Amino acid sequence: MKSKVLYNREKEKLSIVKIGGNIVDNPAELQKFLIDFNMLKGLKILIHGGGAIATKMAEQLGIETKKVQGRRITDSETLKLVTMVYAGLINKNIVASLQSIGCNAIGLTGADANCIPSIRRSPEPVDFGFVGDPDPQRVNKTFIVELLENASIPVFCAITHDGEGSLLNTNADTIAYTVASALSDIYKTTLYYCFEKEGVLMDLNNPESLIETIDIDEYNKLIQQGVIADGMIPKLFNSFNAISQGVSEVIILHAKNLLTGKGTKLI
Repeated sequence: MKSKVLYNREKEKLSIVKIGGNIVDNPAELQKFLIDFNMLKGLKILIHGGGAIATKMAEQLGIETKKVQGRRITDSETLKLVTMVYAGLINKNIVASLQSIGCNAIGLTGADANCIPSIRRSPEPVDFGFVGDPDPQRVNKTFIVELLENASIPVFCAITHDGEGSLLNTNADTIAYTVASALSDIYKTTLYYCFEKEGVLMDLNNPESLIETIDIDEYNKLIQQGVIADGMIPKLFNSFNAISQGVSEVIILHAKNLLTGKGTKLI
């Protein structure tokens, strides 16, 4: 039976917050962020990465980290590692920290309750291994909504599954976009990408050079100028995809500014 909460309702506000970068790696900064996240009003979901911790752990275990164009190759040993780090070490520490400040968090992978099924990425032109690409149309919205309506705060790590028994390493920015897009027909959804910069900057070394708003034309122009490069390109690409699929607002900002919303807004 489908949840009644999916029908005949005014749209409530939902905040989907992705935390990444050096914030996840820094216990003190992460704790400050989690306190702010707990204070964020309305329904909310947290999504986290943890690539730097996984890389450090790989070094300690003697597992070689292979990357192509800055993206991790996930072979079978690396999949075991990132599952332990993302779904275990990081996810459960975040959940425990949230519980300690009165936030009733529940830690999840995309495999739990079939929340976020993915398709294993094609090996052409580059074989990234056990890497998944999720689809907003396949997200288990009913289950996620039931958690939210029962005052549970989902905390998703960057692991999904293929529905055939294999876990898949999945970009956390993409998971955030996917979940936000999937739930945008139910809630008035704001997607926050939080990291250690003030937002999108004209000059990476100057935090005062914040670009306050960017539309799709400006995005393409800034790529050509080299202002937007590397990991910021897919982040913004996902952001504009989210807006095109009904997400009300996307904000890229420093984790310390979550409550004020000061950052770069995608329009």
